[in-house]
Amino acid sequence: MSDDGTDDDGGLGVLRHKRDATRYRILVEIAERQPAVSQREIADAIGITAQAVSEHLGELADGGFVDREGRGRYRVTKEGVDWLISRTDELSEYLDHVTSDVLGDVEVEVALADGAVDEGDRVTLSMREGILHAHRVADSDAESGGSNPPGATAIAVTSGDSGDDVGVTEFDGVVDYELGAVTAVVVPGVRDGGSSAVDPGRLRELAADADLVVAAGTEAVAGVRRLDRDPDVRFGTVDAVREASMRGLDVLLVVVAGDLTAHVEGLRETAVSYEVVDASLGE
Repeated sequence: MSDDGTDDDGGLGVLRHKRDATRYRILVEIAERQPAVSQREIADAIGITAQAVSEHLGELADGGFVDREGRGRYRVTKEGVDWLISRTDELSEYLDHVTSDVLGDVEVEVALADGAVDEGDRVTLSMREGILHAHRVADSDAESGGSNPPGATAIAVTSGDSGDDVGVTEFDGVVDYELGAVTAVVVPGVRDGGSSAVDPGRLRELAADADLVVAAGTEAVAGVRRLDRDPDVRFGTVDAVREASMRGLDVLLVVVAGDLTAHVEGLRETAVSYEVVDASLGE
């Protein structure tokens, strides 16, 4: 730390210490507006009080980074410009590092390992029961003379045994799977009969063919429980139905009449097919 209070450990000091970050911004504002500089304008621009700006300016002037040229007139000195340039260059290098080395590696998905997977392994990807699976292909690749396996591949960034969650990145190709379908059964509101107006036999048949049973609304929960089972999902159902079907699951949506529109609108944003089935009791 230099005598004027500015951090002297490199550009990251501007990020580590609030005071240095504030002084950096003050110097930028002065350089942009000089020589006529209003402390109030600087304060408003960087979100601190005019009194705080005045205190920082006093310390920056004492440190030789700013020259006072009269009331409301300041100029960044050569030392101040050099400090700004050095910190800006270091910040630029740091941002380049974040962009290329950090954010460039952020796109990591999670898959379940089919067999042992080691970090750095090339894996094939498949979608089963709505979950991404990863299978190591290094051995089979070698046996086939290095030919590319079909479908999507990726590189494992963590290790795991069969059934463990592993991170995968550097995707190549598209995971080959079919979208699910949504079958909606509308349950009337309680004043119109509620769950007792739905044919439990028909509902049971539809549930048997579904990968996921979702109940939206209390009457819908009661209808599913008439089958001696609980729904798989009963909260956040609009997002759950859309996500599950996009991941290849066939969904039975048992939904109170007033909530159907929200679910349909959610599905219209996707390529998922859906139908509304009449499962009401006959007269």
